[in-house]
Amino acid sequence: MIQKDKGAWAWVPLLYFTQGLPYVLVVTVSVIMYKKLGVSNSDIGLYTSWLYLPWVLKPLWSPFVDLKSTKRNWFLGMQLLIALALLGVGLAIPANMFFITTLACFWMAAFASATNDIASDGYYMLGLTEKKQSFFVGMRSTFYRLAMVTGEGLIVILAGFLENKYGDNTKAWSVTMIAAAILMLMLTISNFIATPKYESSQSIPLARPKGFLEVFSSFFKKPNIGIALAFILTYRLGESQLVKMAAPFMLDSPEDGGLGYSTEQIGTIFGTAGVVMLSIGGILGGILISRDGLKKWMLPMILSLNVPNFLYAILALTKTTNIYAVSATVIFEKFGYGFGFTAFLMYLIYIAEGKSKTSHYAIATGFMALGMMIPGMISGYMQEWLGYGGFFVWVVLAALPVFFLLKFITYPADFGKAEEKNGKDA
Repeated sequence: MIQKDKGAWAWVPLLYFTQGLPYVLVVTVSVIMYKKLGVSNSDIGLYTSWLYLPWVLKPLWSPFVDLKSTKRNWFLGMQLLIALALLGVGLAIPANMFFITTLACFWMAAFASATNDIASDGYYMLGLTEKKQSFFVGMRSTFYRLAMVTGEGLIVILAGFLENKYGDNTKAWSVTMIAAAILMLMLTISNFIATPKYESSQSIPLARPKGFLEVFSSFFKKPNIGIALAFILTYRLGESQLVKMAAPFMLDSPEDGGLGYSTEQIGTIFGTAGVVMLSIGGILGGILISRDGLKKWMLPMILSLNVPNFLYAILALTKTTNIYAVSATVIFEKFGYGFGFTAFLMYLIYIAEGKSKTSHYAIATGFMALGMMIPGMISGYMQEWLGYGGFFVWVVLAALPVFFLLKFITYPADFGKAEEKNGKDA
């Protein structure tokens, strides 16, 4: 029989790297790709934000992941579908109607990725004890973010290199997305090998919901759920807009208020020091919550997520293009992101506690995606209206509601804290 926590050091990093890669390709790398292929900021903000919709709607089909087959079968099938969708993007870029066709492929990847998230998160909560869940939350967050930096860094560097080599952005991005599809296929095969078949083990009891509607009714009957959802919707209100316009800001010419950086320069900045600081922030966050509990670190982690927004505002207002200043801004942002997102993940796990936790976690993260999608949709219009300087000042102000709501949410102060026996962690 397979016991909980078996092989977690191998499958947790791999599974969450695989979860993060399609997400960053769909919602972030697509922004850079469309910018380099001549699409306007307003269209980029609007249409790529619609790609968040599957993550918003995923609670509608999350009960099927609980009720049908195993979570391992679900995430392996979805990862294979993502690889095929990314291959479709790469092949469609040279076509005449590339924008519509690639958006359709990104939509397929988005729905498969959202379903992969449901199954992967359910597998995580099923296969790990509560102590290990809190210990590994920093690890999963780190590898999820490392996947994002791989997308924003290494994959974008590859695209920039190919742009220079071919002198043709269309060909460069076509080859890049085909390479991303191959990488996704390799990750799928690796997950097939690394993940234990927990759900076929009699040592791990499975708590399946009685029916489809019970999943939703039990979630919305949780105590203080209204305040909790408002907190989830606003936790990333500033970041949700910054993430859409950060790359266009760096790519646009100084005459248009941007920094005038190349695709390869952006990839290099995100893919070097950004990777290191992101890793340190995520791992440190998991260790501290495991040691002290969520309550002590919630406010510092919210601050770390939002304070770097000031640095983007300073860059835009002072029109600073200095490579060291820009790199420092990205470094602080990545550390703050890794550190600050850890508390959010633990709070979502707390909200999902109880029966049907896979589906309840999917519902909670669906609201998180809604909090990313709607502000992201207007981000391009806000930037064109306010200019980059005014836009990043607005991003700073957009972070204020979460601080107001923080004093109203309730959760155990020691939630996520590892148990102690004889003065040592159990």
